Amino acid sequence: MRFVPLAAAGLTALALTACTAGKEAPPSLGAQPKPSGSASQALPAATIELWHGFQTDAEVKAFEEAIAGFNKKFPQITVKTTKAVQDDQITQAIRSGKAPDVAASFTTDNVALWCKTGAFQDLTAVVKQDGIDLSVLPAASRSYTEFEGKRCMMPLLADAYGMFYNKALMKGNEPPKTLSELTRLTKELTVRDPDGTIKVAGFMPSFQYYENSPSHLAPMVGAKWYNDDGTSAIGSDPAWKQLLTWQKELVDWYGYAHLEKFRRSLGDEWGSAHPFFKGKVAMIVDGEWRNAMIANDSKAKSLDYGTAALPVADDKPDLYGSGFTAGTVIGVPKGAKNPQHAWELIKHLTTDTDSLVTLSNALRNVPTTKAAMESPRLAADANFKTFLDIFAHPSTSTLPASVNSVFNQDSLSTFLVTWEKGAVKDLDAGLKGVDKRINDKLKLSGG
Repeated sequence: MRFVPLAAAGLTALALTACTAGKEAPPSLGAQPKPSGSASQALPAATIELWHGFQTDAEVKAFEEAIAGFNKKFPQITVKTTKAVQDDQITQAIRSGKAPDVAASFTTDNVALWCKTGAFQDLTAVVKQDGIDLSVLPAASRSYTEFEGKRCMMPLLADAYGMFYNKALMKGNEPPKTLSELTRLTKELTVRDPDGTIKVAGFMPSFQYYENSPSHLAPMVGAKWYNDDGTSAIGSDPAWKQLLTWQKELVDWYGYAHLEKFRRSLGDEWGSAHPFFKGKVAMIVDGEWRNAMIANDSKAKSLDYGTAALPVADDKPDLYGSGFTAGTVIGVPKGAKNPQHAWELIKHLTTDTDSLVTLSNALRNVPTTKAAMESPRLAADANFKTFLDIFAHPSTSTLPASVNSVFNQDSLSTFLVTWEKGAVKDLDAGLKGVDKRINDKLKLSGG
């Protein structure tokens, strides 16, 4: 499971309108009375549409198995699924009045817009009505499924980010717990030719390297994205300067030109030529799903590796064990024809322990409830358990919801490329410039 920011989807969501003119909108979930008797007996027969982003045969099969558990509870409900659906398709369907009953997204970037515009229905009332205790979900997953008091999504599965390390290349060293330890090990494990050409990198500090996005690395220093009023905190939170200063010192140690030459020579992140598989990089930041990719790759499955939490700032040891998380989200779009049926399916997929364990075991993503994470049925070897612990850590964070989430991330990432190549002379001024771009966009969006 991967989460790809979809700028086009975010722009489309801004233009959401009511259902097609001249048609009476179907009843909203909030207006539905609770059926008398058990839900399985009270709901009439219906066929509901579910759109999701799973694509491979294995992913689709696992999702269908989870739905089969729902069918046992509600044999009168037929679930018709459509795979490989992206956010922009969901948004356009809602706008045109042709929304499915249920839609799932791999990215949390559009949750704020979907909640704010009413593109997805507010689930707060039915969550309370059905007595669902949201405290079974970690705070981070609760936060990325709601915005401004509206819970328009439920978390399905999650990603957690930590560190993978090649045991042979580590030469008996333990994985680093602090940034200073990471720096020391990076220098110790890196192999270079006399001219500086990198043969093996201890760690890649470039923000342009695969999973080294600012959102994934920010938890190492506890950096804040936003102030309480929604404005950018990047220029005022000293943690960002701490992270970038550490990162640039390591980039300069390699030499930017050498680092870029090495980065550009590396194989595809999603194939057998991944540099971690090939022994080209000793330590990487990555998500729990990399375990499955290693196990399923004929050439990489024999790799002797370990996993650990991300190293953290030396002056913030309490952060160790935490990391970044985001996840698949699922909700009832505006205009759903069978909203109560849709809610029962969502409730099953997101709160039923057997369903979550089935999905996690097949897809190797983190299940979101405490019961699922503690289930004896959950396949959790030591390398996977690392990410269960990261996900459950009280300091684990996510990218806070924002109506301009994609734009804000792109603004910072663009600056970071300029920063690491040495073209920024005043870091404080540069970060305040990022704040201005983000805040100006917020004003245009009515924030």
